[in-house]
Amino acid sequence: MKFGTKAIHAGIEPDPSTGAVMTPIYQTSTYAQEAPGVHQGYEYARTQNPTRSVLEKNLAALENGQHAVCFSSGLAAMDAIIRLLNPGDELISSNDLYGGSYRQLVRVHGRYGLVSHFVPMQDLGSIAAKINSKTRMLWIETPTNPMLSLVDIKAVCTLAREQGILTCVDNTFASPYLQNPLDLGADIVMHSATKYIGGHSDVIHGAVITNNDSIAQQLRFLQNAIGAVPGPQDCFLILRGIKTLHLRVERACQNAEKIAQFLRNHPKVRKTYYPGFSDHPGHAIAKKQMRHYGAMVSFDLHTDTLEYATTVLANTQLFTLAESLGGVESLIGHPATMTHASIPLEERYKVGLTNSLIRLSVGVEDVEDLIEDLGQALDRL
Repeated sequence: MKFGTKAIHAGIEPDPSTGAVMTPIYQTSTYAQEAPGVHQGYEYARTQNPTRSVLEKNLAALENGQHAVCFSSGLAAMDAIIRLLNPGDELISSNDLYGGSYRQLVRVHGRYGLVSHFVPMQDLGSIAAKINSKTRMLWIETPTNPMLSLVDIKAVCTLAREQGILTCVDNTFASPYLQNPLDLGADIVMHSATKYIGGHSDVIHGAVITNNDSIAQQLRFLQNAIGAVPGPQDCFLILRGIKTLHLRVERACQNAEKIAQFLRNHPKVRKTYYPGFSDHPGHAIAKKQMRHYGAMVSFDLHTDTLEYATTVLANTQLFTLAESLGGVESLIGHPATMTHASIPLEERYKVGLTNSLIRLSVGVEDVEDLIEDLGQALDRL
């Protein structure tokens, strides 16, 4: 079954009680039992919900996995994955990482004995140099946020497997339509489904997919024990969004390619970060492990000042200044003060995250209008 067909049909059947084509919103907190412990597979809605069950089957199919476990947000999903580790364990991740992920690793789990190392994961040697007897997981983000660096998933997973180390790929930027890490050797794939999977900027959601039965069992235990679960309406909205995932992402990628080229040729732009450029350091990797180059574009202005960035951010009309990404509408953001403000200044500058760096989440509008909007904002500099 090809991706577009899976997005619409995988795990989804007409409702057995009514024949409803769309999965109903089972808005209930509990379920009647014939006798103690005798029920129809559902006891309490934190533990199981039929709307969520359908979504989990659908998400597993999209990532070519056996198990999917849903959470109330991407960071809740990440928290459950990190809880697979123990105090004193060590984790290696990218030095170009989403600010919320960095904050959770360092300021939340770091308090309980988890040691995190941040290295340029494009370089296998940098990863290998940090591996020791306490290393338990490699946390991979690719393309990275916001510098759009590429990590060779297959190569990193091969290295980890040789050392008996788990690998988890945050696949949020790519979405299952563009990249399937389980097929490349990853043990776990995670999504902030708030982004491309949901696709309409109207729901917060997280998902974890794996082929490992033991990991799935542990994650379901944590899902129930901690309770960071999505409500049935959230699951319904994600299911609705998935049906057009392939259409939305394809159009957004086409738009991003043209916008990246426009920015690269603009005299007010010093550098444009986009994996689709043939001279991008990760272009060959992107071409190998992704179906397209994604719909995220970052760029540096020719003068590295917050004032210059603010001028552009304040003057777009179609690009909305906002957090998040992956919706049908185009968004513009300033990582240094928004998504990555929790990362220390010196760490941000090491990877090129300057005060003038601007990140775009390109939507599905007419690309000529988007280019015109960016052009008039840049002309104000």
